[in-house]
Amino acid sequence: MTVPGRRSSTFIRLLRSGFTDPSAAARLLDADALAAVRTDPVLLDALGATADPDLALLGLVRLAEAQPDGELPGLLDTLVSAKPLRDRLLGVLGASEALGDHLARHPRDWLGLVTYEAADLHPGLPEFERGLADAHDPVGLRVAYRRCLLSIAARDVCGTIDVAQTAAELADLATATLRAALRIASAAAPEDAALCRLAVIAMGKCGGNELNYVSDVDVIFVGDAAPGADEGKALQAATRLASHLMRICSETTVEGTIWPVDANLRPEGRNGPLVRTLASHLAYYQRWAKTWEFQALLKARAVAGDEALGAEYIAAISPLVWQAAERENFVADVQKMRRRVVDNIPAAQVDRELKLGPGGLRDVEFAVQLLQLVHGRSDATLHSGTTLDALHALAAGGYVGRADAAQLHDAYRFLRAMEHRIQLYRLRRTHLVPEDESDLRRLGRSLGLRTEPVAELNKAWRRHASVVRRLHEKLFYRPLLDAVAQLTPGETRLSPRAAGQRLEALGYADPASALRHLEALASGVTRKAAIQRTLLPVMLGWFADSADPDAGLLNFRKVSDALGKTPWYLRLLRDEGAAAENLARVLSAGRLAPDLLMRAPEAVALLGDPEGLQPRTHEALEQEVLAAVGRAENPEAAVAAARGVRRRELFRTTAADIIGSYGTEDNPAEEDHGALVDRVGGAVSDLTAATVAGALRAAVHSHYGDTLPTRFAVIGVGRFGGHELGYGSDADVLFVHEPRGGVDEQEAAKAAQTVIAEMRRLLQLPTTDPPLLIDADLRPEGRSGPLVRTLASYAAYYRRWSLTWESQALLRAEPVAGDADIGARFIELIDPLRYPMEGLREDAVREIRRLKARMESERLPRGADPTLHTKLGRGGLSDVEWTVQLIQMRHAWAEPGLRTTRTREALAAAHAAGLIPTEEAQILDEAWVLATRVRNAVMLVRGRAGDTFPTEARELAAVGRYLGYAEGTVGELLDDYRRITRRARAVVDELFYGA
Repeated sequence: MTVPGRRSSTFIRLLRSGFTDPSAAARLLDADALAAVRTDPVLLDALGATADPDLALLGLVRLAEAQPDGELPGLLDTLVSAKPLRDRLLGVLGASEALGDHLARHPRDWLGLVTYEAADLHPGLPEFERGLADAHDPVGLRVAYRRCLLSIAARDVCGTIDVAQTAAELADLATATLRAALRIASAAAPEDAALCRLAVIAMGKCGGNELNYVSDVDVIFVGDAAPGADEGKALQAATRLASHLMRICSETTVEGTIWPVDANLRPEGRNGPLVRTLASHLAYYQRWAKTWEFQALLKARAVAGDEALGAEYIAAISPLVWQAAERENFVADVQKMRRRVVDNIPAAQVDRELKLGPGGLRDVEFAVQLLQLVHGRSDATLHSGTTLDALHALAAGGYVGRADAAQLHDAYRFLRAMEHRIQLYRLRRTHLVPEDESDLRRLGRSLGLRTEPVAELNKAWRRHASVVRRLHEKLFYRPLLDAVAQLTPGETRLSPRAAGQRLEALGYADPASALRHLEALASGVTRKAAIQRTLLPVMLGWFADSADPDAGLLNFRKVSDALGKTPWYLRLLRDEGAAAENLARVLSAGRLAPDLLMRAPEAVALLGDPEGLQPRTHEALEQEVLAAVGRAENPEAAVAAARGVRRRELFRTTAADIIGSYGTEDNPAEEDHGALVDRVGGAVSDLTAATVAGALRAAVHSHYGDTLPTRFAVIGVGRFGGHELGYGSDADVLFVHEPRGGVDEQEAAKAAQTVIAEMRRLLQLPTTDPPLLIDADLRPEGRSGPLVRTLASYAAYYRRWSLTWESQALLRAEPVAGDADIGARFIELIDPLRYPMEGLREDAVREIRRLKARMESERLPRGADPTLHTKLGRGGLSDVEWTVQLIQMRHAWAEPGLRTTRTREALAAAHAAGLIPTEEAQILDEAWVLATRVRNAVMLVRGRAGDTFPTEARELAAVGRYLGYAEGTVGELLDDYRRITRRARAVVDELFYGA
């Protein structure tokens, strides 16, 4: 019976010792099996020192109760008298529930932890082979494997070995296990073993001597015929042996499983034969292998089976690995691999992913392997399959900065230690950091964090992940700056050849020029150069993420040269997190945006302002333009001021479009492509209207002062009136006027024509800005008719002569500049024409269809691919717009929602009115948005308008990147465009032609 008060003191002591459930712990200590040691203070202190005292005590009780008759006193005596055993045994029991289960099933295995000799402290492959030597079947192999694993875990949790040594021992144990499994398979089929030679090549972490506690063991099998045997039969025998080996390790038995053996890294993956000859392997790698396969072969190591054959394999493939960087598609493959693939990770798990999440283990491993492939072809010291050894060699050779390497080294070791302890708990393959508080507490304590284990663990983990995330890109680029800046005497740095190799591997087509730009930007001891050296490692990574890194770097140098002496420029890029990335995206996405920025470098300030990329309203733009025009001394200066506003605002629009389409590290790409198109169309249309208004004001003021003898308005038609202008679109307009009271009609007409001529002259003055062409060819009678008419003349013409196509053209008419009342009266005049009461007559419908068919056959440029022409091609802009416009002319009289100049609004209204089924409306909208984005992308990339995809590979890749297609997937882009527009054309045939 417990004395009153005794229980409470025990409770308090257990609580202080780290037990989370002191009551349960007290009951366990009262178990009969622990009667001889329950009051021993050394035992309680030792339990309190484990990662999970509650788990350790439970495991100890289960082990004690499972002891064979007469053996319990030996366990307990050794436990309290031998500190090495006590620390090892309780350390394992407190860190691994699975090994506690193993000890309960095999209660004599604790004896393997008693010895404490030099060989026991650091066993190698021979010791593990001896430990597995008595295993002759899969069950016996599992028991022996767990016994060896127990010894590794004991040394690990006690700190006898560090994380790298633990990983190496686990790889040695895996090697011994594969050899034992092959021995068992060969004994089961001696006739197969006699027919063939079979070598097992370890890949991945096993091949790199850096295995986890629980991981797939990646292998490749190489086979050959034994002397005198038939090769075909020998390969069949080798395949049976290899399959049996895999089953011996992977299948679940009464003792569980060991780990899966994965042979999917072999040539052709799952579709290829399990075993090949060496000649077959080499033929595949020389002809078909992709870059990632050579990256995987970095870690290849012969571990079991025929030693001579394994050595031949390694000797044969090694030169191929180190020549991979010279392959034709290496740069494109690297750019694809560099983009993190986390799409398959559930969103809820991304932040808990130790391996694949941002700042995870894969970041370090990929960076190190890429640098090995790039520089290992000329430096054999980099030929290591072990991540930390390779990182050390990269730092020693100057390929990675020493400080960066040290930080990555520490971060990688910490993350691997976390991974080890997470897996050790239940011996399950996982890379997820647990969410449960008790699991986090045990994990933190196992890593030596004892004061506030959960808080300290989360803080350390986030810190190390942040280091990896921050250095992942800088690792590639900072040594390039060290090579050109040469600020630290005696520091090992990249040679020009090595720097060029690295830039080539990262996508720079002209590494010599790139190095000159870096030298110009980063050399010297000025404050400006110091800030550039801070910025450039990250900027270079963003440039490399584009289709034209060289252009991005060149443009950055130009902007920096133009603004380098201004106090705010570099400070903006350094201190405003988004500004530098936004600038990098804009400078490397094509010609248009950088050209605009070069002519107005101060506009870079927009990129650091959270509101800087939002489009301005038409009213604000027109007010600014008219104010600037009013201050000008002459019409040329006035239109130059208007162009200055246009240039800045075009840059704002292009920058917002590029950043929205590419996305940034903090803000993913805009998913609603229709919204992107609408923003660009609205912003460019409003800007064009404001510029036309400014030119009109300047023309009137230069010839007539403040008052024009006639009231004058500019009507936007086509894309201009529809708020759908692209970067390269002309401004289609109509001009209308009405003489003021007492003014002769001829005098008024002359004044209107004079103003139009002056507007055109001013807008066509030579300039480096994108041209703004005013096109009035949609006026009555086309080019044969007068350039400007009075309202009465328009009314008379439309009443007597108007053709159906002219009424159709008026569907997108909207006043854009000049006298608002005249504009409104013009719209009132044309509404009955474009929205005819009771809809179009059938003869008018037939006429529109004939016109469209003739346009398709006559206007498509010779040699153009009709499946890829965005304007006149199959399912392109013209197809969708004419279909929507025919619906408007037939039904807008009864459906007010159709009375809009905007294509997408009219399409949505037609769907809402039940005139177009949902699926067909979506198909037309998708095709129209895609074709519009392609046209915008072509202008952004080439700096000049175009209706078809570029033929030059880098330009086409840049268009693809803008549209969301990764490097090397332009084929998919063209296929998708053809598929989407083909479906749209089928809808057009049904809705427009009535097919």
